[in-house]
Amino acid sequence: MLHPIELPSHINTLPIPPSIADQLALMRSRIEAFHDRWDQHQAEQFVAADYELVYQTLVWLQDHQPTIGRRFVEWGCGFAAVCCLADQLGWNAHGIEAHPDLIPQATQTIASWPAQIDLCTGNFLPAGAEELAFDPTLPSLGHSGQSAYDLWGLELDDFALVYSYPWPGEDEFHEDVFDRYAAVGALLLMFIGPNEMRLWRKVKRD
Repeated sequence: MLHPIELPSHINTLPIPPSIADQLALMRSRIEAFHDRWDQHQAEQFVAADYELVYQTLVWLQDHQPTIGRRFVEWGCGFAAVCCLADQLGWNAHGIEAHPDLIPQATQTIASWPAQIDLCTGNFLPAGAEELAFDPTLPSLGHSGQSAYDLWGLELDDFALVYSYPWPGEDEFHEDVFDRYAAVGALLLMFIGPNEMRLWRKVKRD
């Protein structure tokens, strides 16, 4: 089962190093340019998270929450900005992205940061996870490509921290997938929208 972890209201006041701030400013410029070319690709639905808030939350998590390891995975990594932030903080970062137009953007981010990221083109859902969906039209369903975990020779329960930015109405599905397949003690961090992060830990059922 999932146990919610309360995040303090002052997280958004935690300092961001100038080098990180500069990288994120560059990221915003690249994302804006990408959206300006929406007629040249099919990823117009891509929406960036508040990367500054994600970074501040990762810093707080690292300082205040025990973890069962250092392996991190981002579900639907887009430009791989959060993967690079995790790498900067010492995580063994992995990113999964199904959309082919976003993989070159992620590759560029990783190279220019620079960061050590295991990037995979594929499906972030473990085999069988689609059965947990309460709505067959959820955007996370139906992604083409091989399971990223098979390509890595890993399972979801090999990861200590999972990050996702679910589409509206998908957060419960992401929570259910994590609850079913993650290791006991692992953490799920979700960006929900402006000024809203959620953090869960999987614990043993009574």
